[in-house]
Amino acid sequence: MQTFPIMNIGIIGAGHIGSALAVRLTGLGHSVYIANSRGPETLQDLARKTGATPVTAQEAAWRGTDLIVVTIPLKNIPELPKDLLAGVQAGVPVIDTSNYYPMLRDGKIAELEAGSLTESEWVQQHLGRPMVKVFNNIYAHHIVEKGQPVGTPGRISLPVAGDDAAAKQKVMALVEELGFDAVDAGTLYQSWRQQPGTPAYGADMPADKLRENLTSLGTERTDAQHAEYKANHAHQEQAMGAQGVKL
Repeated sequence: MQTFPIMNIGIIGAGHIGSALAVRLTGLGHSVYIANSRGPETLQDLARKTGATPVTAQEAAWRGTDLIVVTIPLKNIPELPKDLLAGVQAGVPVIDTSNYYPMLRDGKIAELEAGSLTESEWVQQHLGRPMVKVFNNIYAHHIVEKGQPVGTPGRISLPVAGDDAAAKQKVMALVEELGFDAVDAGTLYQSWRQQPGTPAYGADMPADKLRENLTSLGTERTDAQHAEYKANHAHQEQAMGAQGVKL
């Protein structure tokens, strides 16, 4: 049986994904420090449910000595302190889980509309730190409910994209510990293949199917692909809005 080191993990964002990760990671024995935009005093209920320690965003970054997760709406990324990650040691992976919802939440972001940047490249520009993209294409409650032991038939796989090979390997090990097969999804630019509107988004694919899908899309996004997946996501957003989904 594979064993994993106990880590200090900072989570910036206490929404669906941040809360789900806090539940799972504390359950695995990790020390989790979680922050939101309203202050640690508003996170006491979440602390009781998850075992995570409520802190400020700056403290989450400081205490996340082994790994940091940024999981807030894209529209709020520019509001984070510019020096938030300045004191984080080199080699500490920083995960970005973001998805772009222009109609329901984020408004129009020019670079993402044009396709000149992927979501996580845009986050990376703002935070000035290499990002690893994961946990954006799976439903939050599936993180809590659907992790399975290695070798389980049909085990869900998650794409992990990033430019820092060492950081990506650390994140892939965490994905495996959470009960999912980690699939190397290439560079941060290539994370367009796991964004909303693409076949891998919300699909809970096993590893062989996910690899097949990523390969079929190629590595350089074409204008036609950008237009297709943008249109797909617009339909997804419209359906979510009609259903009253809250992000």
